Amino acid sequence: MKQRYIVDTNVLIAASAADPVNPTDIDATPNEPEVRLAVWNWLDTFQRSDSRLVLDFERQIEAEYNRKLKYGDFGIQVVMSKWDKCAVDGVVVDYDGDGDGILPPSLVPVVHDRADRKMVAAALASYAQFGEGCIAFAGDTDWHDWEDELLEHDVLVEPIIEEWSRDKHSKKKMRK
Repeated sequence: MKQRYIVDTNVLIAASAADPVNPTDIDATPNEPEVRLAVWNWLDTFQRSDSRLVLDFERQIEAEYNRKLKYGDFGIQVVMSKWDKCAVDGVVVDYDGDGDGILPPSLVPVVHDRADRKMVAAALASYAQFGEGCIAFAGDTDWHDWEDELLEHDVLVEPIIEEWSRDKHSKKKMRK
């Protein structure tokens, strides 16, 4: 496990749906219970680890979490736990007039999902400030499309359910 993570919202959603104690009734990808449980296990390990959660000072990442999940959901409880342990690192993310994270011009055409731009911008800021910052993701396979270009900008991505996500990504690319 790395030292600092920007956790994509899909991780919190899938883990909340798989929570063995209080599962959230939410539409989550992946659909397979055993794969969701792998996401839950990763997030549970992250919660108990010394790894730090990276959030933007502007609170847009956390606002997205709160739009998608409720207070009692496991994913939100992990975020709150990191706050309680003083294990959150804040970074400055600049936003445009539409509320999207501002990226270097070379990444703008790459990261087509505007909601994910704030995650990338936070990872860039984390790298600039701390020398590291990795985006952890689960059900959103677009991250695989962007891996090489992100790595050129020192942004690491960690597919939590790599075999599953690479398989889904490959099948999606074959349909296009």
